[in-house]
Amino acid sequence: MFRRNQVNFAAMLCLGALSATPALAQQQLDRIEITGSSIRRIANESALPVQVITAEQIRGSGATSVADVIQRLPSMQGFAIADTAIGSNSGGIATASIHDIGASYTLVLLNGRRVAPTGSGSTINLAAIPMSAIERIEVLTDGASALYGSDAIAGVVNFVLKRNIQGGTVTVQADSPLEGGGKSANASVTYGFGNLDKDRFNVVATYRHDEQKPMKSGDREFAKSAYLPFEYNGRKYIYDRTSTSADPANATVTFKRLGTETTTLPAYAFNPYYKTHGNTCAPNNVYSLSNAATATSVSEMCAFDFVSTIDVYPESKRDSFYMSGQFKASNTVTLFTDIAYSRMDLTARIAPNPVPVSIPVTSSLFTKYVAPYLTADQIAHINTVTANYRATDFGTRDSQTITDSKHFVIGAEAEVGNWLLSTAATWSQNAIDEKYVGGYFKDKEFRDIVKNVSVDPFVPSGGQSAAAQSLIAGSIFNGSVRSGSTTLTGLDVRASGDLFKLPAGTVGVGVGADVRNNRFKNTPSASALAGEIYNYAPVTAFDLERSNAGVFAEVLVPVVKNLELTGALRYDTIGAIKDAVNNKDVGERVSATTYKLSARYQVSNAVLLRGSYGTGFKAASMLDIAQPLIPNGVTAANYDCPFPGTPACKPTKTQYSQMAGGNDQMKPEKSKQGTVGIRFEPTADFGIGADYWNVKMTDAVSGVSANQAFADPQKYKDLFTLYRTPAETQDYWAFKSVSTNIGKANYSGVDWDVVARFQTGIGRLTTGLAGTYMIESSYTRAGTDNDFTDSMGKYGENAAVTFRNIIRGTLKLETGAFTNLLTVKLRSGYKDITTTARDVATNKNVAVSVDVPRYGTLDWQGTYKHSKALELRVGINNLLNEAPPFTLRDSSGHQVGYDPRYADPKMRTLYMMGTYNF
Repeated sequence: MFRRNQVNFAAMLCLGALSATPALAQQQLDRIEITGSSIRRIANESALPVQVITAEQIRGSGATSVADVIQRLPSMQGFAIADTAIGSNSGGIATASIHDIGASYTLVLLNGRRVAPTGSGSTINLAAIPMSAIERIEVLTDGASALYGSDAIAGVVNFVLKRNIQGGTVTVQADSPLEGGGKSANASVTYGFGNLDKDRFNVVATYRHDEQKPMKSGDREFAKSAYLPFEYNGRKYIYDRTSTSADPANATVTFKRLGTETTTLPAYAFNPYYKTHGNTCAPNNVYSLSNAATATSVSEMCAFDFVSTIDVYPESKRDSFYMSGQFKASNTVTLFTDIAYSRMDLTARIAPNPVPVSIPVTSSLFTKYVAPYLTADQIAHINTVTANYRATDFGTRDSQTITDSKHFVIGAEAEVGNWLLSTAATWSQNAIDEKYVGGYFKDKEFRDIVKNVSVDPFVPSGGQSAAAQSLIAGSIFNGSVRSGSTTLTGLDVRASGDLFKLPAGTVGVGVGADVRNNRFKNTPSASALAGEIYNYAPVTAFDLERSNAGVFAEVLVPVVKNLELTGALRYDTIGAIKDAVNNKDVGERVSATTYKLSARYQVSNAVLLRGSYGTGFKAASMLDIAQPLIPNGVTAANYDCPFPGTPACKPTKTQYSQMAGGNDQMKPEKSKQGTVGIRFEPTADFGIGADYWNVKMTDAVSGVSANQAFADPQKYKDLFTLYRTPAETQDYWAFKSVSTNIGKANYSGVDWDVVARFQTGIGRLTTGLAGTYMIESSYTRAGTDNDFTDSMGKYGENAAVTFRNIIRGTLKLETGAFTNLLTVKLRSGYKDITTTARDVATNKNVAVSVDVPRYGTLDWQGTYKHSKALELRVGINNLLNEAPPFTLRDSSGHQVGYDPRYADPKMRTLYMMGTYNF
């Protein structure tokens, strides 16, 4: 039956802690402000679907990071993970994304207030949240723009940090994947002193240090290669993501016409090592499946297995500190402050640099490696000779991203009659420093090496002369390439209280206003601007600033006994963007009015009905509006030339440069959404519930993907332009990634949970299931507002998958001082991307799309509570050692053969945790 000390079953099921402690039950009797409402009430009296996850439940999950905790919830999918820093330049950002709607639509708060995002938009890096400081996490799986303004279309994640505690806690944890690689450890200490009620003050401080070791591709059989033989539907195929920039190098020779000749000899690409070693490629290389003779080229190349050199899980260190202070200035006025700081130091290692090296026909390298395999006619017509070289002797490309997150809040609360007034000023900043610390070249030194052909590109790595090795060591660039920061400053004022009484209860109201300013800066380093880094185009300098202001009101009306209605209304204004670099304003001031209506009806002690309907909006990011067209790396996949026969084609199927730009006509995205839910709890030992939700978005940001554009370049010809990198000698085609407001998106699904408790002869047994069933997750194709597609159960055009089912099941047995917990995590299967693979039987490239099976893991944790002071936990994640399922996807990082977004490469992992309270 429903009681005021009930806890949220869905959150408990997800994290494997299914019973409330007496202290928690007592705490929830208090009237507090719960995420999604500004009106204080009993936590479980809300009409909205809010999941509450306590610090104890976090420890019981065995999670090693805030992201681990949040991303295990069944309602979460479509988030970013740290693994994709391998090759995506993400810096290890990890995000929350409710119902696959997206991280930028999920508002993340710290003690109910905004924190500085990563970049120019609204996406929050969960690595900035101090895990050891968390008292509880509140997850609202319903839109909340009518209270919080922009960015809360999907919902809200609010991290409530510790306050007013006394005494200390020390926690140590170590994790060890039993297949090797990827070990991690953390330690934290928390201490609080002073009692706010007795001493009129309290101070709480906590510090935590985390270390994560890297995992190499060779540590896992499923992750070790870009050359993947596989079998599907009884046929054998080879999926080949290897690179023709090889070690030792391939040679590409082009020819010119002489005199009155009307035809040109076909280009000839071959591997000298292969020619001189009995038609065998060097180690770490395979014979290229793209080799074929055409009218314009002849190929006999070896291809480099770049995946064999990369990390598949990045190395990182993290330090975080949090301190809160409270002081009772009087019996009715309390001053407070929060200070949070974290530093994330992440290193991502990808394959050595692929570089073209021009080979003079007068050099000894030409005489030794190229001339013996050319005919006299070819030698007479030579135009260029290029070594397509993988600079393995220079080492892997290592990028280090240091992220500093700072958050400071100072405020006051006052009780005036039955009203609570509060105000606070916030200063928050997320700053990064991106460095190259291995494998990237100094421009002059490397160009001198290439010009003088001081390094032999045609010998395998490790075969360079002592003189060449000395030049290599002196050519490596170490230093910063760019820095950036996003700074948020804000001021808010809030009030909540009772207005008057009706026969069914008291009418409550909440009102508030807030103003904030976001400033985004991006600065290339002096070395980058001076051209000291080979083939590196400096990032564009940005200094963008935008102000926002909003006011809201919320009222709660008890209509009749057991039925209450809540209404909220908010008005926001969003200013034009001030571009300090170019000394101009970009875009226009826009405004938005949003509302929300919700209801809660207690049918009986056992049955609760609830529902809501409202609108939402999301402001476009500053870069979406104000960014000029700038270089943005390269495409994730290799492509054939979009316009064959044009001078801007590259000679082989390869990656093309990518450009990014903004659109000063961007408008806020809008949404309409609603929920309907029911909970049935006939006894304290059984509960079941479900919430249906629906979100419809208009003016959604739409952008054509590289896959779409290269699949139909004539249709998207306006998205191609000419561009040359600093290392290239001519213009090549480049893809333009820009955004517009034309899109629509529809999402719907059901969040559900069931729990049952039993008293057995050996202890208390709690079982349960929780999950999210996706009904719809569709979006319009880029450039249209009515041509819908989706990613439901398949690898979609957005290079992602929406899983139909995500389920968590738990079985927990408490026997005195011992507790055993089993947790099952399951994702449904999906249809993979359609891509090209070689059919072994016919030796032809064909289109293939495999079925990726469902993926599930079983976790175990054992807890021993020696005393109130000492607690020990031992657990094994992925007890059955399930490997990630095979997939041919080609996005989100350099890993090949599996998708790190959807399956953990660590496999069976043992962890131990000890907690001591003093």
